Amino acid sequence: MIPPYTCDVAILAGGMGTRLKSRTGDLPKPMAPLLGRPVLEHQVELCRRHGFTRIALLVHYGHEAIAEHFGDGEGLGVQISYVVERDARGTAGALRDALPFLSERFLVLYGDTYADVDLRRMWQAHEEACVAATLLLHPNDHPHDSDLVELDDHQRVVAVHPYPHPRGAVLRNLVNAALYVMERSALDGLVPPGKSDLAKHTFPAMLARGLALAGHVSPEYIKDMGTPERLDKVERDLLAGIPERLSGRSLRPAVFLDRDGTLNKEVDHLREPGQLVLLEGAAEAVRRINRAGLLAVTITNQPVIARGEVSWDGLAAIHARLDHLLGLGGAFLDRIYVCPHHPDSGFPGEVPELKMLCGCRKPKTGLFDQASRDLHISRAHSWFVGDTTSDVRAGHRAGVRTILVRTGYAGLDAKYADEPDYTMPDLPAAVDWILGGHASMSRQLLPVAEAALSARLILVGGPARAGKSCAARVLAEQLESTGKTVHLLSLDGWLRPVEQRPEGSGVENRYDLEALRRLVGAVTETSTTQWFTPRTYDRRNRTTVAGPSRSIAPGDLVIAEGVPALIDEFLCSRAAVRLYVDVAEQERHRRLTRDYDWRGTEGPDLDARLTSRDTDELPAVRASVSRATHQINGN
Repeated sequence: MIPPYTCDVAILAGGMGTRLKSRTGDLPKPMAPLLGRPVLEHQVELCRRHGFTRIALLVHYGHEAIAEHFGDGEGLGVQISYVVERDARGTAGALRDALPFLSERFLVLYGDTYADVDLRRMWQAHEEACVAATLLLHPNDHPHDSDLVELDDHQRVVAVHPYPHPRGAVLRNLVNAALYVMERSALDGLVPPGKSDLAKHTFPAMLARGLALAGHVSPEYIKDMGTPERLDKVERDLLAGIPERLSGRSLRPAVFLDRDGTLNKEVDHLREPGQLVLLEGAAEAVRRINRAGLLAVTITNQPVIARGEVSWDGLAAIHARLDHLLGLGGAFLDRIYVCPHHPDSGFPGEVPELKMLCGCRKPKTGLFDQASRDLHISRAHSWFVGDTTSDVRAGHRAGVRTILVRTGYAGLDAKYADEPDYTMPDLPAAVDWILGGHASMSRQLLPVAEAALSARLILVGGPARAGKSCAARVLAEQLESTGKTVHLLSLDGWLRPVEQRPEGSGVENRYDLEALRRLVGAVTETSTTQWFTPRTYDRRNRTTVAGPSRSIAPGDLVIAEGVPALIDEFLCSRAAVRLYVDVAEQERHRRLTRDYDWRGTEGPDLDARLTSRDTDELPAVRASVSRATHQINGN
């Protein structure tokens, strides 16, 4: 059907769909059912939603079935025309036939993909770029068998790397997502009459001719559905709300990730791609973030650039290796933000213009600010996972929840006194907490939070490694959301010096309970502001560090958590809300073992320490459950 008008959209809908025969029978691939409607209908609806209503369907196999279903498009609020390809000649060949019926500027969509992309925004970006074509680009979980694209600093395409890639190639994970805005005049005489492909042939030919191409990099959802497995995956994602979460119609949740010591092994100023080795479980952890529909965004200080030890090209090669290794594990980073600056001078070969006090070097928040603008991120629903106190302070300043991991520096850099919201063994454990543990514990704590609103002191007790500190922090979040001021006291800060608490001395004798009783008595028995000095326990060195003095106002709430919280009768007598946290014994032992391993205790010493804890501490702690007003599982 030759349209009486030119079309703003060309949808490539000529595929047979051999691999989808089990779902489509004899129907063409674009008619594969997705939530009760053909995939192609979702595409047409996307175009209409963004104001593109003149659509050309470029059809071949089974075109009669497509025409019968869609007609002239009136029922869908669009105008549909058909360009029937007699012989299948690839995506570029099909588009060549349709050029006489297309507007000077037009969109190209593939009929076997599901997309939730702001087409109007991409169209406007293309207009502003003044280029021959704009390609939608994104990282994906299978870059090794995808068409990859290289961009310069101005988002112009400098190279296209069609699949298959040369053996040993290590490239950035920036994939051609198969959605374009194109200028018809740029294609004059460019597409041969035979079989050719837009990604593999046309775009490289445009670059060779000197035409400018732009990349529109977006985390929005677009997936091909060429196999039953991929079709099922898209259906699951739709039902889980992942396309909506990534759409940008509302702010997106993100997991910000430090690089060195969090994703990859800390090697002290990594300078070469070969030095980058992923930490165990890192790829799978990032993959889980991707699958959950959260953005994975790396924020990293790289002063090696300012020091002249790594060039920008060298950094690109390092990040290409990072992308490559994550891609092998089916994972990707949505974006990497880098601070190249360093405040101190005096390094041989340094780059003077990068020697400065900047606003982007963590713990400053410039990179978080930029990422939030670029990717429309909701900080209230986002996290930052890192291995240093600089990361913790940066996360606090940026307004996101923080997790310190015990890999890399494990917080032992001691640059800042900031305490993380949560501490986890590594990135996989942090992602477990982000994707499931935090929400699960929040649900369990709702009745506790309600009871605590009228309390002054809340105690959180239970066995070691049961999840008390996490429970206390989540409870504090819930109470703070009601406008309450909450103070967290970790009772481990009142552990006696190590030489005064030998193993087997009894759990109550290991703590300075008299000092705790004085503090709790002052807080609960008077109606005046009380000042106190919080203490932090350094688990690695088994020492206590005093922090800056803080005040507790009469209306504030105090949450005291620790092993002896429910054991001491005086403390319990002052707390109306007493929470007991426990966990399955096998899981608790696993956590204890991992904690002692991190602290350097192993072999016979580890066995002896675990046995001592079981006999010296566990009976008294387990008996204290009788004093609890509430009980939850710390899994």
